[in-house]
Amino acid sequence: MDTSSARRLGLAATLHCLTGCAIGEVLGMVIGTAAGWTDLATVVLSVALAFFFGYLLTISPLLRQGLGLRNAARIALAADTVSIAVMEVVDNGVMLAVPGAMGAGLANGVFWASLAFSLAVAFAVTWPVNVWLVRRGRGHAVVHGHHGGHRTPADAGGGHEHHAAQVPDAAPSPDVVPSPDAVARRAGSHA
Repeated sequence: MDTSSARRLGLAATLHCLTGCAIGEVLGMVIGTAAGWTDLATVVLSVALAFFFGYLLTISPLLRQGLGLRNAARIALAADTVSIAVMEVVDNGVMLAVPGAMGAGLANGVFWASLAFSLAVAFAVTWPVNVWLVRRGRGHAVVHGHHGGHRTPADAGGGHEHHAAQVPDAAPSPDVVPSPDAVARRAGSHA
């Protein structure tokens, strides 16, 4: 895959990851802070919810495409785990490093500014990681193996040509997924 395509797909993967992580982070931070939990309990809840929503955002379109839950979950684990983990380590590390951010309370602008800043830093760190994964056929490359519903020679039983070579300007779509057979072949060839 060429650098430009890898960067676009890496960006799409990072925005996808940011969406799930932000939902989980905000919800976890709000619940933990409102309940007066310790920083550790709040971070654990935020991380758990970030993984949950991150995986859910990948699994849902796969299920709508007709893929079974087991296969969809396997693809989500392969596509999202590293990205979410990097984003969560950075995001929570920044939140904990900003003096007073965790204890500021929900009505305090320091809390919200710190949370927004931490997500922005996490995005900046995670994007190159996702580009690196995509260039190696990992991460969201597993989900985004097909664009616009076109089939690649690899889907038809051929080689491992990338679809980006056939449609160089195609923007990645999070809702278009490869057939279960194509995913199984790719998973077997990259193992």
